[in-house]
This record gives sequence, structure tokens and C-alpha cells, in this order.
Amino acid sequence: MRPSSSFLAAGAGRAGWLLLFLAAPVVAQQAPDPLPPPEPERFGIHAQATYIRQQKHAFQAPYSGVNSLSPERERSYSFTSTAFLGLRLAPETELYFNPEVVQGVPMSRLTGLGGLTNGELQKTAGAKPVAYRARLFLRQTWGLGGEREAVEADANQLAGVRDKRRVTVTVGNFAASDIFDDNAYAHDARTQFLNWSFLTHGAYDFAADSRGYSWGVALEYRHDDDWTVRAGRFLQPRESNGLKLDRRFFRRYGDQIELERSHTVAGRPGAVRLLAFRNVATMGGFRDALAYAAQTGDTPDVAPVRQRRTKLGAGVNLEQQVADDVGVFARWARNDGRSETYAFAEIDRSWSVGTTIGGRTWGRPADALGIAHAQNGLSPAHRDFLAAGGAGFFVGDGRLRYRTEQITETYYRIGFAGPANLQNALSVGFQYIRNPAYNADRGPVRVVSARLHTEF
Repeated sequence: MRPSSSFLAAGAGRAGWLLLFLAAPVVAQQAPDPLPPPEPERFGIHAQATYIRQQKHAFQAPYSGVNSLSPERERSYSFTSTAFLGLRLAPETELYFNPEVVQGVPMSRLTGLGGLTNGELQKTAGAKPVAYRARLFLRQTWGLGGEREAVEADANQLAGVRDKRRVTVTVGNFAASDIFDDNAYAHDARTQFLNWSFLTHGAYDFAADSRGYSWGVALEYRHDDDWTVRAGRFLQPRESNGLKLDRRFFRRYGDQIELERSHTVAGRPGAVRLLAFRNVATMGGFRDALAYAAQTGDTPDVAPVRQRRTKLGAGVNLEQQVADDVGVFARWARNDGRSETYAFAEIDRSWSVGTTIGGRTWGRPADALGIAHAQNGLSPAHRDFLAAGGAGFFVGDGRLRYRTEQITETYYRIGFAGPANLQNALSVGFQYIRNPAYNADRGPVRVVSARLHTEF
């Protein structure tokens, strides 16, 4: 430390220098030592529980179809509980197991919207609790040298130290969205936005069973703090939105590749992610269904024309911190829209934007406010199929006056600590949906939400 001129002037010549010399080692001894890196965690236990209650107000609808959102007032709830168990088998080898319980009653049998209102409600949800294995996977990391970074203990993450430059392979039973299209501000319905349109790209029809999980393998290469490349293949369900997976890994699958570029703007972190995906499965084509219906005189249906097809899609994902405790995000994606939705939402075109503001701004650091807007659309072939009376897995009003589906969601989350290291949050939210299921003749839809989340 160099003494200032004012300090020297206040001293008395050599005596001032002598005092400074004697004080210097004292100052050095008072400086805190850097914290040592955390010891590698051998075993980790975490858990979460989330309860969500929603209510939809009645809305105008001159007609309804087999997969329409009911125009009557409805209530819905979901409950999930998950244990995250991790074991370090070797210095860079980790095994994870996640048993899960789910229970819930959806609105209108979970139909009638492209962007469904509760990301925790699964397609297999019912009034009775169901327990199952959500994840069972192995993670192997190979460090490639360079700088090291600390890893904090978290769900499916053991504390320790790792190389910033590394290769990681994840193999087993998990979700494609665990690896791909992450976003710091819109990715988790348990703590962030609830609508499916904000969990990932709406048009990202990623391979999964009806609970959102699959078996597969993902490879990731990370170069220090800037570049990351990911690629993965996952099993498809035997039939669209089904629970049982097709084990033919080289005949029915979902491939994805993602390039991520991390950066700073004015010293604040951000990231850009480019995603491309390809699905190969037994799917029905919309044009084929329309042609078949014209021949038979029946209502269009994809079931009679299912065959092995390929669906292609791509998306861009942006996130950026813009101020202390304030971040923004944006997504844009589309798929070819030629064949039926196979595993995710009935959306062929999608974009979304939003912001999350941390409560530190108003003196409540555990709180957060989120505001976002999404627009979902369909391909021309998909529109014609629905307009002719066809029905997909989620939507089908019997006819269609097409408009893009517009969704605005806001939430306020109140965070508070509980006993035994429990971290709790109570959220209230509101969703306003214009043109539900892409139909200008129906809606708008208003949904209010309450969510209680706890974790340790």
C-alpha cells in the first residue's frame, strides 16, 4: 500500500516513515486470507415441494370443440414433490436419483391452449398422488486445465471444484430441458413464470414422455467463461404425448445441438444460445390428413396417416442482466409445422420477452417481480387442419378463425426462510390470454394463480 502525500505531510519527517514502516506488517496481518475452495461433497440431499392453485374466469365462446378450453369458470391445482439425491462415485463422476410425487387436476383436461397455464401440471396428472422415478443419471466430467471454479451444493449438483474448461457427459433418465435452452429468468415453473410458453421455446418439441422426462445422452464442451457447445439424443414416446418410450434409439429419437456464447455488457453478465433440433418419430402429417379426409368425407385426423417422419426446428435464446438485481430475456423459435405435436406444446412459431426484478431494489432481497409476454402461432398446414375440424392433442375447437395466441403473465414472489434451512416462497400471479388456441372467436381468458414453494 502506497502512503498518500497528505499522510506524509502530517507526519514528522523520519518519524512518519518509521511509523508507516512499523504499521505496514500489522495491516498485512489484518487482511483476511482468501477462502479455501470447498471440499468435494461426497453425498448430497435436497428436496422441493410446490403447490399451485389456479382459477379461470368465465369468457365468451360462441362454439366449442372436443379439445376446447371450457368457457365456464374453472379451478385447478397441482402438487409436486421431488427428492434430489446425489453421490460422488469418483472425483469427476456423479450419480443422481430423483424420486418424485405428482398430483393435480387441470382445467378442461389440460386442453384448449397452445401455452398452457401451469408448467407443473403434467399430461398424466390426476386427483390421486402418483410416485415415480423422475431422473436417474450419471454425470462424468473431464477437466481440461486452465482456471478452476467453485461449485456450490444444489439440487443435482455436488459441491466441489472443477476446471472452467471441461467436457461433460450426462447419460441416463432425465429431461432434455435440464441441459438445453436454459435461461436465468424464465425456465422454472416452481419459482418463475408458470405458463408453458416461458419454460422453454414454445416451438421446441423436445423428446419426452408425458411427464417431461426421457432417456438419453448429452455431451457438453465448455471453453472457460465464454463458449459452450452441447449435443444430445433422447428417446421419443411410442405415440404422441404418451408415457411409454420407444427404445429404438436409432429409429425414433430427438436430436438437438446448442451453441452458447457468454458475455458481459458494461460489466454485466449475459448469454446468447442458438438451438437446432430434429425429431424422428411416427407422426401424422397435416396435409396428408386433409387429403385423406377429402377422399373419405370424414373429419381430418392424423391417426390414419401416421408414418416415420422428421420434424426440424430452431431457436434463439437471450438473457442479460441490465442493472443490479434486474434481468431481461427473449426467445424466438419455430419448427416446420408439417406434422403433429409429439411431446411438448401445440406451438409451431413462438417468441417471448420479459424481465425479472429482484426485491433488493425495494429492500426485500428475497422477493422478485416478473413480467413477460409471449406470442404463439401455427404453420399454414396446421391452421388448415384445425379450421377443417381436426383436433390435435391439446387444441381443437371444431373450427378456427386464426389469430396468434397472445399471453401476458406477471407474478410477485415473496421469499422467506423457514426452520431447518428451508427456503420458502409464496407467489401470486395473473395471466391474460387473447385468442386461446389461436381462435379469435373465443376469449380472452383470465387466470389468477397462487403458488407455495419450499426447498432445502
